[in-house]
Amino acid sequence: MTESESMVYRVVPKCACSSIGQIMFYSDHGRYFDGDIHDSTGGLHKWNQEPSQPLIEENVKSHKALTFTCVRNPYARILSSFFDKIAGIQRNGKRYRGNLVPQLIQRYGVDVGSPENDFQFDQIASFRRFLLFARDTIRWRRPMEPDIHWSAMSGHISTFIVNGGRYDQIFFTEKFNEGMQKVLDAAPTPVKLDVNDVPKFNESEGHGPKRAHKVSEYFDDLSRHLVWEIYKKDFQLFKYDFHDPDNKYPRGEVDLDEVHAKLGR
Repeated sequence: MTESESMVYRVVPKCACSSIGQIMFYSDHGRYFDGDIHDSTGGLHKWNQEPSQPLIEENVKSHKALTFTCVRNPYARILSSFFDKIAGIQRNGKRYRGNLVPQLIQRYGVDVGSPENDFQFDQIASFRRFLLFARDTIRWRRPMEPDIHWSAMSGHISTFIVNGGRYDQIFFTEKFNEGMQKVLDAAPTPVKLDVNDVPKFNESEGHGPKRAHKVSEYFDDLSRHLVWEIYKKDFQLFKYDFHDPDNKYPRGEVDLDEVHAKLGR
């Protein structure tokens, strides 16, 4: 939530959250946060900062501020999670979650290369093995609890609803400027901002290999079956095209009443 309480954002990982956080920061202070917005300890209210919790809770339950979130094509999102969190090196110079990658290598045969060999590995084979692991964490909660970066968007979004929140807007990463501008235009922000003027904030970029193939090449029949098992609600509620992994755009607008009805149970 902005310090001015002009807007509340339910973060969904791997859905432009760095850009959204920086825009929210700018809308209060007229400048961007110097560094990764995830590391900020001031200038924004965050749920993981204890003093912010009662302020956010009161605002959400009374619905004082414009409340929004952002979603992304499930095919592109799980690929992004793989290349960033599994194949990439994190900002601290280490692998994500310590022993996670060695565990994936041992149990699932996932090979992600290394910076020393320019991250050379069979991207398609390794991604498909990772996808099996992601399904196991979500469906069976083994060999670990599901990670926020590949948990279904509908799960993230539902926790806000069942705890008393209601969304005013849900927009698409693929139509980011249009959707974010609608949020800014509707919120009483202290500083006005044109999203077209915002620099690119992608904190996960450059830490690992780049995707070498088009999206559909990573998803054979089995992989698509696993994606449907994990993300069925995401495809249905957020109108993405399950049948064509290369079509990143949604086929329609999000029906907010449907989202609240189906995720608020």
